[in-house]
Amino acid sequence: MDLSNYRKTYEKRTLLESDVPENPMQLFQTWFYEADENDGVDEANAMSVSTIGLDGYPKTRVVLLKEYTYEGFIFYTNYDSEKGRAILANPKVCLSFFWPNMERQIIIKGEAEVLAENLSDGYFESRPLGSKLGAIVSPQSEVIPSREYLEECLQVLEQKYEGKEVPRPAHWGGFLVRPQSIEFWQGRPNRLHDRLRYTLTEDYDWRLERLAP
Repeated sequence: MDLSNYRKTYEKRTLLESDVPENPMQLFQTWFYEADENDGVDEANAMSVSTIGLDGYPKTRVVLLKEYTYEGFIFYTNYDSEKGRAILANPKVCLSFFWPNMERQIIIKGEAEVLAENLSDGYFESRPLGSKLGAIVSPQSEVIPSREYLEECLQVLEQKYEGKEVPRPAHWGGFLVRPQSIEFWQGRPNRLHDRLRYTLTEDYDWRLERLAP
């Protein structure tokens, strides 16, 4: 199928150096709030997480951002999954948010570290019962015999923990991605898009640069 004629004109907004703060996390928060309030964005916190696997190949998957602070970006996963093992072996990751209805994209490069256990415990405790049990029952990324196998394992766990607290399994928890660079992309006419990149310096200041589209 020839897609060469698929084109869209971007002309909703601009992104100028004079309009952005010194700290990229402030700009991220502004853009995130605007995306979250936009009716055309279903899940503003959905982001692509790219890693380098143990086989040397890159892989990207969509994960939900659960928290962001001035330290970085937090998401949760199974540490024994393909994604978890890849991050533990090579913590350099890339996060990407794309909000096409707003003609905006954010690309974050950084290093991931295992989140403190008390923070993972706190988030796990806030999850619905089904999500807690799902985190225990699913050997994420492993080959399983059938869908029925998963459902049978879930039934066993439901009986085991009926009326009881479900503890967070050791193989499940959060990652904190500390950003080294954050690029903001705003679509513009004639493919002359605005690209502003913040890079963390050795003095822990942010350097702002404009990139050619």
